[in-house]
Amino acid sequence: MRTDEFDFALPELLIAQHPPERRGASRLLHVRDGALEDCRFADLLRLVGPGDALVLNDTRVIKARLFGCKDSGGRVEVLVERVLNEHEALAQVRASKSPRAGSRLLLAAEGSLRSSGASAGVPLEGENVLPVEVLGREGEFYHLRFPGEEPVFELLERYGNLPLPPYIEHAADAGDEQRYQTVFARAAGAVAAPTAGLHFDEAMLQALRGKGVRIAYVTLHVGAGTFQPVRAEYISEHAMHSEYYEIPQATADTVAQAHGAGGRVIAVGTTSLRALESAAQGGALQAGSGETRIFITPGYRFRVVDALLTNFHLPRSTLLMLVCAFGGMEQMLAAYRHAVEQEYRFFSYGDAMLIEREQP
Repeated sequence: MRTDEFDFALPELLIAQHPPERRGASRLLHVRDGALEDCRFADLLRLVGPGDALVLNDTRVIKARLFGCKDSGGRVEVLVERVLNEHEALAQVRASKSPRAGSRLLLAAEGSLRSSGASAGVPLEGENVLPVEVLGREGEFYHLRFPGEEPVFELLERYGNLPLPPYIEHAADAGDEQRYQTVFARAAGAVAAPTAGLHFDEAMLQALRGKGVRIAYVTLHVGAGTFQPVRAEYISEHAMHSEYYEIPQATADTVAQAHGAGGRVIAVGTTSLRALESAAQGGALQAGSGETRIFITPGYRFRVVDALLTNFHLPRSTLLMLVCAFGGMEQMLAAYRHAVEQEYRFFSYGDAMLIEREQP
């Protein structure tokens, strides 16, 4: 299939720049058997039933973006892609000239940078500076070593900035630090939020449990590649980025119990779906952890997930290809046209869609 088959026109004003005033105050487009129903997110309570299993991604977004300069001069922007151990990470580095192995990057929180003159973007002196060593390259990423005994996650929390998606035009503020994180975030490691989960508050989760819906969790640390459009002419030529996932035994058991009792497995977000389907490549869902490069495109045979709750995705993206595989190409593109016509809010802070897959 050609990549341009997954393109669509999206007015810029429909790209949500801020979350709704409160969690759950968003719209929900229900897609089932070719029919489209305009709902509110609160209607999810009537669209799921006792015995269904709702699977959420409990990854936590880290403060992965840092700013500063090379020790030889020249501004840099660093986006940590993955923490490898307590003192090393892989990261994207934007600079006028690529930093060499053995060089250092002098990084800081954005508020600790000089703001004017020739030294704009250079960290202030003293304890506000984080000197990071460049160990080398691994493909598109730089291998970095962070200083001292303090773990990388703690250093990022102190020096880093929340990595909002590139289509959100304002700098991350205190409101984003709360709202660009799910209420059930637990396992630190993502550089982008599992955005379908942002709609849930504790009251909604409790109401779902009260209705008899089983709640289960997976972990998939979302990488920055989730925002990259597919640039290849044909989707078969695209190389997926790798992401870490983990399926607890309790979640595998919950999925088996739901299916055994005639309930559905509802993935909250494409990340939860990718984790579940990755762990079922051998047939039945298996607990455990690993790396996944799973690329779900039309024609894929789903083994675990029966319904998908997701936001609206970027044109020409792997995530749009996934929802077209799940809900059917014609039906999904019609749903996106409807969402544009009805002025749904798109992307991370936008509205949601519940897609019920046709059963074979």
